[in-house]
Amino acid sequence: MPKPNQNAVVLVVDDAPDALALLHGSLVESGYTVLVANNGTDAIRICNEAYPDIVLLDAVMPGLDGFEVCKKLKHDLNTRHIPVIFMTGLTEPEDVVKGFSAGGIDYVTKPLSPIEVIARLNTHLKNSRLMSHTQGALDAFGQAAIAVLPKTDKIIWQTPLARQLIDKYFAPNDADTQVHNAQLQNWIQQLSDGGRTRLRPLVILHPTGRLIFTPADIRSEEQWLILLREESETAQVEALKSVFKLTKREAEVLHWVILGKTDKSIGEILGTSPRTVNKHMEHVFVKLGVETRTAAASLAVTKLHTSNSQGN
Repeated sequence: MPKPNQNAVVLVVDDAPDALALLHGSLVESGYTVLVANNGTDAIRICNEAYPDIVLLDAVMPGLDGFEVCKKLKHDLNTRHIPVIFMTGLTEPEDVVKGFSAGGIDYVTKPLSPIEVIARLNTHLKNSRLMSHTQGALDAFGQAAIAVLPKTDKIIWQTPLARQLIDKYFAPNDADTQVHNAQLQNWIQQLSDGGRTRLRPLVILHPTGRLIFTPADIRSEEQWLILLREESETAQVEALKSVFKLTKREAEVLHWVILGKTDKSIGEILGTSPRTVNKHMEHVFVKLGVETRTAAASLAVTKLHTSNSQGN
């Protein structure tokens, strides 16, 4: 019968050979695949090469200590998702806080109890896998979503579409980025202060549109899930294409019809003739199952609103 942790990979980082030997044997016996490193530099390299499921990290090591290793892992998009549990003989409150501030999710004290270590690993590995499944599902459906560490604005992971939107609306060379960062920090702080049931979605304005942040699941102590949605001319055209199976030009024409433009005005905007615009609208009528421009616009607005509501 396979062991429950048979496919889980744990990296143990400690400069003490005895500690490595003790944990290696216990973890292998419990079904883990075990990687080891005896210094911080090797730990970072292994994380970037092997992507372990979880890391047991000694806090005090010569050279690059555990706190710095954890910070580097959490600042790297490729490794920030890996849970880190500190192993330490430092039990003063400021040392514990230092570990959590560096990005650790838990700590165990030395001398180590293998039974306690394995119990902590099992718990955090289960939570990590739930997060991974959530992210995978959102990726598959092309949803823009981020997960943040509760009560902070630290992004734990983000879907590809969310990364594109954040890069666009929070670009480093954009003069408004500092303001946008402050808005996001303040909004998340209000969630932390109990505004989760009454707080309106956050709207970040940009010359090309607006980015809307909406809480999806903020009950967990491990992560808060927040959905992102862009509202802009480009975004609406893409939504019309997707919802009604329109061509890009048909979607562009319908977009301007929704805004009340005439065939002549739409032709001038799109660089085509009013007659061509009218032909595109005839195709739109067929695909939407309507007969008038008013009916087409009304149906499109209703469908888009419903689609956005379900997405959020």
